[in-house]
Amino acid sequence: MNVYDAVRTKRAVRQFLDKPLAEESVFAILNAGRRAQSSKNTQPWYFIAIRDKETLATLSRLGTYAGHLAGAALGVGIITPDPGTRFSVMFDAGQSAAYMQLAAWDLGIGSCLATIYETDRARQLLGFPEDMHIRIAISFGYPTDARLISQPPRRGGRRALSDVVHWDKW
Repeated sequence: MNVYDAVRTKRAVRQFLDKPLAEESVFAILNAGRRAQSSKNTQPWYFIAIRDKETLATLSRLGTYAGHLAGAALGVGIITPDPGTRFSVMFDAGQSAAYMQLAAWDLGIGSCLATIYETDRARQLLGFPEDMHIRIAISFGYPTDARLISQPPRRGGRRALSDVVHWDKW
């Protein structure tokens, strides 16, 4: 799959087969996040790769719509310095998340972002340092419906380009 096809066809997947991911796929996903661009090449992220089902189930309860983490074969917590210090921290974390999701999609693996709201409980669960933060976690797994990976995008799912783009000024 080329990059444009991955961008064009990628969709959120929240239901996964109860099947572990191949080790090389896990490393490919994590490495894609590591390779993401960042402001001034600061790379302000760390990843906690979670495969333990109990940990994933607990983490899934720390965000309003994070339930899909419980069924994932892999969860990745994106850990950053305080996002209040620089706007670019969360933008960069989002870049790493997008790279991981696109790499996964290319491998036939679905994913979905989860916002973590109970950050102190997440810190206790995952053991990251006090000066670090979690706002984003991603669930990864093989979709229960494998056709999702190869289906063309649904018509009407996105606003038209002409509704989004303004040329030279608003």
